[in-house]
Amino acid sequence: MSASQAETAPLTNTGQPFGTSGYRNYVLISLTVLYTLNFIDRILIGVVAQPIIEEFKLQDWQFGLLSGFGFALMYTLMGIPIARLAEHMNRVRIIAASVILWSLMTALCGIAGSFLALLVFRIGVGIGEAGLTPAANSIIADYYPPRSRARAIAIYTMGITLGGVLANAFGGPITEWFSWREAFLALGIPGVFFGLVFLWTVKEPPRGYADPPTATKVEKANLAQTIKEVSAKRSFWINMFAASLVAFVGYGISNFQVAFFQRAHGMSISDVALQIAVPLGLAASLGAFATGYMTEKLSEKYPNAVAWLPGVMLIACVPLYWIGFTTESVPFALVVLIVGAFLHYSYLGAQYTICQGVASARSRATAVALFLFVVNLIGYGLGPLFMGLVSDILMQSNLAASQFGGELTGAICKGKPEELITALGQAKAAACMTASAEGLRWAIIYIVSIFLVAGAMYIYACKTLQQDLVAKMN
Repeated sequence: MSASQAETAPLTNTGQPFGTSGYRNYVLISLTVLYTLNFIDRILIGVVAQPIIEEFKLQDWQFGLLSGFGFALMYTLMGIPIARLAEHMNRVRIIAASVILWSLMTALCGIAGSFLALLVFRIGVGIGEAGLTPAANSIIADYYPPRSRARAIAIYTMGITLGGVLANAFGGPITEWFSWREAFLALGIPGVFFGLVFLWTVKEPPRGYADPPTATKVEKANLAQTIKEVSAKRSFWINMFAASLVAFVGYGISNFQVAFFQRAHGMSISDVALQIAVPLGLAASLGAFATGYMTEKLSEKYPNAVAWLPGVMLIACVPLYWIGFTTESVPFALVVLIVGAFLHYSYLGAQYTICQGVASARSRATAVALFLFVVNLIGYGLGPLFMGLVSDILMQSNLAASQFGGELTGAICKGKPEELITALGQAKAAACMTASAEGLRWAIIYIVSIFLVAGAMYIYACKTLQQDLVAKMN
C-alpha cells in the first residue's frame, strides 16, 4: 500500500494495535532495516578509522571531530525542525527522503579527496539521518499500544547494533580487499533502493490510534508547548542525561574500537571486524532485545523495570570493559567484552520507551527529537572527540616518558607503519606505535567508568517514572 494513499487522521485513542499482525510486523521490520542502514552508514567510519587516520595523517582528536562532532552537529540541529514536520506531515515520506539523502552522502564519502571534503559529506550524512528516528518512534507508537511498545521499540533499536555488525562484516573485508573508499560506496548506495521500497509499501497510521481511550485527547502541540509539557517530567530529563552519558562513552569506544585492536594487538582491519566487532555487535543486539523482552515481562509485577534493569546492567558492565581492554589475550578479551556489550546495550529500548512514554501523542516525535538533540550532541558529538583528545594526551605522555622523549611528538608519529619505519627507523617507529596503542587503551579505560554514573541515574529515575508516564506499561 502506497504512503501517498494514506492521509493523516485525527486522534482516535482506540487502545488497539493498528493494522493486521502481519502488516505491523512488516512495518516494524522495515523501520528496523532502515535504522540498521542508518547505523551502517554512521558506524562505517569507525571501522575504517585507522586507514583514514594514516592516509590523511590525522591526530586522534581530528578523527574524533570527523567521526563524531562533524556528523552530530547537523544531526542534532536538523532533528527538531524535521520532527516538527513529522508532527504535521506524512511521516513515511519524511523517512523515505531522509534515507535516500544520507545514503547518497555516505557514497560521496568514498570519493572525498581531503579531510575537509570528507567532513562536509559526513555533515550531509548527519542531515539525512536526523529524519528517521523521531518519525519512526511516532509511527511505532501509533501501530502498537503501550503494553507492546517496549518490545517493539527494543526490536527497532536492534538496528543500532545490527548496523554495527554489518558495517564491520562488510566494511572491514571490503577495505582490506580494496580500500576504505570502496567500502563507503558499496554500503551507501543500496540505501537509495530501501528508501524507495519503504515509500511505496508502508502506510501512514492515524495519530494516537493505539493510545488507550483514557489518554488525554488534545490537538497538536507547538515546540514551546512540547517543551513546557516535558519540562515537568523529571523522568524525561534523568533519562535524557543518563542516555547522553552512555552515548558519550559508547560512541567514543565504537569509533576507536577497531583502531585499538589494530594498534594494541597488531590485527588486520578485516580480522578485527570479523573476529571482534561482529561478535560484539551480535551480543549487543541480543542484549537490547533480551532486555526489552524482560522489561515487558517484569513490568506487570515491577512497573519500574524499564529503568532499573538497564541501570543495574550498565554498572555491571564496567569491570568487564576494564578487563577486556587491558588484557593482552585477544580470546579472553573477546569473551569478557561480549558479556560487557550484552549488558551495555540493555539501555537502548529503555531510553526510547521512557522518552515517548512520558509524552502525549501530540508531542511524541518532538519529544524524541529534543531527547536526541541532547543525547547526540553530548554523546555522538563530544564522545569520539573527547576520546581522541584524551588518547592524544596520553600518547604524548607515553612518548615523553620513552627513550626518545625529546625527539618524538604525536604529529611526527602519524602515518602508516611502513612510512614511520622508513622515516624514523625501527626503534623510533616502535616507540610511536606503542605510545599510540597505550594512549588509546587508557583513554578507553578511564572514560568507560562514566557508565557507573549513568547506571545510577537510571535507577534514580524510578522515583518519578510512574507519575510521569502518560500510559502505564502494566
